[in-house]
Amino acid sequence: MLKHYLKILIPVFGSVMVVTSCEVESDKPTYEKGDLLQTGVASWYGPGFHGRLTSNRERYDQDDYTAAHRTLPFDTVVEVINTENEKSVEVRINDRGPYVGERIIDLSRAAAGEIGLLDSGITEVEIKLVEDGGNIPEDLEQRFYTIQIAEYFTSFHAEQFMDEVGDGARIEQEFSDGLDLTRYHIYYGNYEHIDSARVDLQKLEERGFEGFVKQVN
Repeated sequence: MLKHYLKILIPVFGSVMVVTSCEVESDKPTYEKGDLLQTGVASWYGPGFHGRLTSNRERYDQDDYTAAHRTLPFDTVVEVINTENEKSVEVRINDRGPYVGERIIDLSRAAAGEIGLLDSGITEVEIKLVEDGGNIPEDLEQRFYTIQIAEYFTSFHAEQFMDEVGDGARIEQEFSDGLDLTRYHIYYGNYEHIDSARVDLQKLEERGFEGFVKQVN
């Protein structure tokens, strides 16, 4: 927490000025290169999403070193360390997600391969700052909203449905513990305010896609 000291001139008896100071605390935390930002579960995405628009309007390239994060500013570069094998990779944030509650970052296929994540699907990681892309929020796990519009048990059908919805839709895989079963959830959008999500849900319903607003965190 930054502390700023401000000089204040206080008039005394009309002509004499007394110089004093006060301590003001900034509500913006500061981070330096190498600082630990977060610990939690990482996952990866790629199937069916290659070439689609990300949240910052780039085209997703599963062979590039990028990631989706809920709140870090776009173009922030972070180091993601797999705590199970100590392998690490640097990625640039260019998308929003993940939407499964306990996860904190979604890596591109290439980045996931660098830290041994492709087979397991999820792993515990540490996220450290390399280069900020803007003001980093104090609460990296603050709540936000998305729209869940479908769930499938095969990637083929999930990708078909995502094609029908178009840009703004996103697939996330959910791996079941102890079962050889993967669910593919289709989400749409990323919202700070629930009313904005409800507006887009209504537009989706007018196109024939039913769903519900989901709070993340």
